[in-house]
Amino acid sequence: MTKFWNNINKFPRFIFSVIIGFFLTTFRTIFELLKKKNKRLTISIIIIVFISITTSILRQMLGIK
Repeated sequence: MTKFWNNINKFPRFIFSVIIGFFLTTFRTIFELLKKKNKRLTISIIIIVFISITTSILRQMLGIK
């Protein structure tokens, strides 16, 4: 039974490291692309379009005008 509780105690650290790892690997590639001058505009436009589409969808789902 102590093994079970040890595993339960380790779970939050595991989830935290998985989430941090996901964001680090995702944003590292974006930042590497932003260092190149010719890709900076393209990546910026893609990010802005993604954020605007996401906010538009959420507003329509929640009924916010």
